[in-house]
Amino acid sequence: MRTALLIPDGVGVRNFLIGRFLRELAEAGPAHAFHIVPERLLPLFAEGLDGRVTWHPLIRYRQSRLLLAMQYSLGYAQMYWADTLAMQRIRSRRPRGSWQKKLLTYTTRAAGRLLATPARMRAMDRLHCRAAAATPEARHYRETFARLRPQVVFSSNQRPSVVLPAVLAARDLNIPTATFIFSWDNLSSKGRIAAPFDYYLVWSEHMRKELLGFYPDVRPERVRVVGTPQFEPYCDSRLLWSREEFCAHVGADPARPLICYSGGDAGTCPEDPEHVRALMELVRDGRIEGRPQVIVRPVPVDDGRRYQAVCHDFPELIFRKPEWIREPGDWTRVIPTPADVEFLANLTAHCDLNINLGSTMTLDFGLHDRPVVNIAFDIADPPVFGQPVWDYYYRFEHYRPVIELGAARFARSREELAEHVNAYLRDPSLDREGRCRLAELQVGAPLGQSCARIIAALREIAGA
Repeated sequence: MRTALLIPDGVGVRNFLIGRFLRELAEAGPAHAFHIVPERLLPLFAEGLDGRVTWHPLIRYRQSRLLLAMQYSLGYAQMYWADTLAMQRIRSRRPRGSWQKKLLTYTTRAAGRLLATPARMRAMDRLHCRAAAATPEARHYRETFARLRPQVVFSSNQRPSVVLPAVLAARDLNIPTATFIFSWDNLSSKGRIAAPFDYYLVWSEHMRKELLGFYPDVRPERVRVVGTPQFEPYCDSRLLWSREEFCAHVGADPARPLICYSGGDAGTCPEDPEHVRALMELVRDGRIEGRPQVIVRPVPVDDGRRYQAVCHDFPELIFRKPEWIREPGDWTRVIPTPADVEFLANLTAHCDLNINLGSTMTLDFGLHDRPVVNIAFDIADPPVFGQPVWDYYYRFEHYRPVIELGAARFARSREELAEHVNAYLRDPSLDREGRCRLAELQVGAPLGQSCARIIAALREIAGA
């Protein structure tokens, strides 16, 4: 099987370049990786492949104003039609930037409202693809794929528009295309899928139903349930350290409980530092039992500077910034390292519980059977987003199963935060059934099997 693999962002690097997938793909036949990794970092990901993967830069997609307007209009049309709570909030945000950017936002929102039916989106999508197929970038990929002759083109992420020219080039050459839906919240909380893929690989049957509901033009037989490689490191014994080794690595005492606070980005979780402060005050005052240690890990796109004050005031706080490399550009240019993937596998394995604000980390820690407390109280008065954090975050469609299945506990005050943490430290088995049911719902393949399932699906698609 000859494969062209599109890696348009750092998440794709984490899922498909670090770990087993690329090695197993190369064993299945010639592999060509089209990526956003800077040349100087390629040795990090090419090690051990013995030249079996050919590396190509994923070229920048320079959209004209017309193409950009079409893309934005389709994105807003999807959000008006699907009309989830997250989409309502995205489309109602006040535009920022220059007057040209504001004008683009207002005009494409209006267009999106008019296009918000499957038939109209289908017609606009045809016009958009016709225009994008005529760009120099699409011409570049047509020439490249004609020379390399891949049997399948596979994108690690369905969102970034940079993959559109490559997908359209493959379609012109009758090469089947597939994409991976990379996160559990993407279908209900983001805009429209960036390109007209032939096949879709999803985590679970639950995600498959979501995809078919939000995209009625997708044929059910074109969707494959494969699990996700995102969590594969968690079952790789070669990566896991002993608790003593992990604690020595972070400067913690293995005999004391260890709590991890997982931060979000500054835009969506602006009060993270103050929630950490509230937690540290509860620990210092003895209201959380057992003298637990707290380790804070911000989200990779956060540079960590907003935590400086709380780290200064609480020197006992362990702060570990993710080992991702920030390149110039947007969030897609933040590149993970193998060392960070290994560290996260051990963080989720050895911390006694996790605290976060509506984060995917609820699932990460739950897969290790680690209890999770979700922050659901505000620091500011009035609340930052104009309504209580409970109403703002925990009504999102993708997060409802966490509540309905009892997979985590929700702290709606400082007092409840102490109460829930103490309960979990005394008995980590609390809510185990809810965590297991959440994992079964969201992750449709046993850990350790997703890479093989993805490659099997790609073989089938290439043969088709």
